[in-house]
Amino acid sequence: MNRTIKVLLILNLLLLTGVLLRSSLASRSVAAQSSVKDNQKLSRLMEEDQTDRTPPTGKSIDWKLVAPRDEARLKRTKELYSQGQLQTGNDFSNAALILQHSDKAEDYLLAHELCIVAISKGASGESLAAASEDRFLMNIGRPQRFGTQYKSTGPNQPYRLYPVEPGVTDQVRRLLMVPSLAEAKAQEAKWNKNQ
Repeated sequence: MNRTIKVLLILNLLLLTGVLLRSSLASRSVAAQSSVKDNQKLSRLMEEDQTDRTPPTGKSIDWKLVAPRDEARLKRTKELYSQGQLQTGNDFSNAALILQHSDKAEDYLLAHELCIVAISKGASGESLAAASEDRFLMNIGRPQRFGTQYKSTGPNQPYRLYPVEPGVTDQVRRLLMVPSLAEAKAQEAKWNKNQ
């Protein structure tokens, strides 16, 4: 566990450094990327991912249909990543979004790392960086740090904010564009009001 904690601390340091340096790097990165175009295959995969998670009004997500499509998108995204096809900040952000819909700790960790690269290239990715780290920690049975993850014990059971370890302030949450801890708890209450 000590190794995991050290890795997470290093990743957090890198993430916070990226956030602080983002404005200065963004202008240089945008200028350097002006001739590089977003990977259209990855953009399409991300759009499909989001469409699957936005059912028509009154309908719920059919996970029996979405799960195999998620698997195919994860596989293709990893192929594009391993082939060096991610070039722009948007590419890294799109790949991270797809990877964080996995159910494997290593995919959440990779999503977190890709968010850091996206931020360093001038793309947004702060809230996804926080969420992917929280998913990683939840997946390995540790408390989350930012308060972005909720869990239910089963169908028709209330969603509860997954345990949050102390140490991350609401100021850092705000910098990472995620709700304060009080707002996260209020969201839990709102979701469970009709239970």
